[in-house]
Amino acid sequence: MAVSVREVAEDAGVSVGTVSNVLNRPEKVAAETVARVQASIDRLGFVRNDAARQLRAGRSRTIGLVVLDIRNPFFAEVIRGAEERADQHGLSVLVANSDEKQEREAMHLDLFEEQRVTGVLVTPVAESLPRLVRMHERGTHAVLVDRESQDERFASVAVDDVEGGRIATEHLLAVGRRRIAFVGGPVALRQVSDRLSGAQAAAAAAGVGLEFIATSALTVEEGRRAGAQILDRAAGDRPDAVFAANDLLALGLLQSLVMTGDARVPEDIALVGYDDIDFAAAAVIPLSSVRQPAALIGSTAVDLLLRGQDDVAPAPEHVLFRPELVARRSTTGE
Repeated sequence: MAVSVREVAEDAGVSVGTVSNVLNRPEKVAAETVARVQASIDRLGFVRNDAARQLRAGRSRTIGLVVLDIRNPFFAEVIRGAEERADQHGLSVLVANSDEKQEREAMHLDLFEEQRVTGVLVTPVAESLPRLVRMHERGTHAVLVDRESQDERFASVAVDDVEGGRIATEHLLAVGRRRIAFVGGPVALRQVSDRLSGAQAAAAAAGVGLEFIATSALTVEEGRRAGAQILDRAAGDRPDAVFAANDLLALGLLQSLVMTGDARVPEDIALVGYDDIDFAAAAVIPLSSVRQPAALIGSTAVDLLLRGQDDVAPAPEHVLFRPELVARRSTTGE
């Protein structure tokens, strides 16, 4: 059974209030008394219930973070950036995975609110604002991560995905490709729809069409399936370039193309991904990709959350980073 503060007080021969001061305000207690209480704590094996203390104060010292897919190395970097910044403020981060499902996202948000987290960072699956508005009205603030906010009540940090889609497609056009396909989905995800919009705009400006090959998720498995669909066609009917909505899809496509040997990368099909995860450069054919600063996105989200909770908090901020095209062998052949 857990040892109580009262038991520590009795063992040390002091009041419960003195033990509380030793735990929370030791500078107010004589050094001899602090040593005696600490000896009782060590002897009895007392562990303070910090969660209960924080909840009595109204908020815990934790931040809730809901990501779309914890298997994606991009989100692992976002988490790392958030954790490093939170640690600098004496906070911890509780991570939850929505798995691109609205019901799971809702469950995690409800749980975080019940736990009285300091605030929530969330990469929304789709339209999550009504729930976030209700949380905001009850005192739990939120920052949108990897998604621009359409509501002035919420700060946001993201990358310009429309621009990312544009520069990826312009790169494929620049290396001489004209039958370009976009692989990605579901389009209900804002990141996917924005990247597709940017790609469509670049293709239209060049006077070429853009084929859309839908996937049900942004995973390696879906990339392999999309690759199989492309290879089922006659060689002349295939796209000569593919822009994948993220690197996991692109790596699945690459695996499918390389394993069969029916299409060479980039000679027959040039390939661009998105996120520039570590595996992109390490692929058997190094993958061209649109880079976004994942760790910086995570740390900036924590900054925005904490600034938004100041007594004289400014209007919610919206930080939009510019993406960068990293060209490698999957498009350049070099």
